Amino acid sequence: MFIETEGTPNPATLKFLPGQAVVGDAGTIDFIDADAVAGRSVLADALFALPGVARVFLGNDFVSVTKADNADWEELRPLVLSALMDHFVAGLPVVAEGVAVREDDIAPEDAEIVTQIKELLDTRVRPAVAGDGGDIVFRGYRNGIVRLTMQGACSGCPSSRATLKHGVENMLKHYVPEVVSVEQVD
Repeated sequence: MFIETEGTPNPATLKFLPGQAVVGDAGTIDFIDADAVAGRSVLADALFALPGVARVFLGNDFVSVTKADNADWEELRPLVLSALMDHFVAGLPVVAEGVAVREDDIAPEDAEIVTQIKELLDTRVRPAVAGDGGDIVFRGYRNGIVRLTMQGACSGCPSSRATLKHGVENMLKHYVPEVVSVEQVD
């Protein structure tokens, strides 16, 4: 098995591509720290057991790992590669059954607007963000305000707030006139 490694716009995060599905079409999962795993992912547990791993993001076909400030990629990268290799060679499941991101309840009158927003995010934003080792996840819509979460490499990237406000918000306002603003939620 060969695992590719790519840098991301966030210097604290590397993207690892194992050449196979990680969570597949199930979406993405962002573990902001070891406490967030709580038995939800054997792979995330193994990565957090490594000294210097601060955050783990599981994408469709990649894993983004964010290092702690005091960690060095020269030492941590081979450990992460080894943990990923061991996990995938063993054929273990990546996440436990039923692990998913929760959305706010959507008012019935907003259903069509939410469908438009999600389609724009899925076709125009998420592919670009995934290329940088992250994801943008829809969390809710109410009174013209779209609630989104930046995950993976994008969560700690210095330019993520600007991308969200200037890029995503302007695009959504253009295509969906009901959108007033975009908020980042953690």
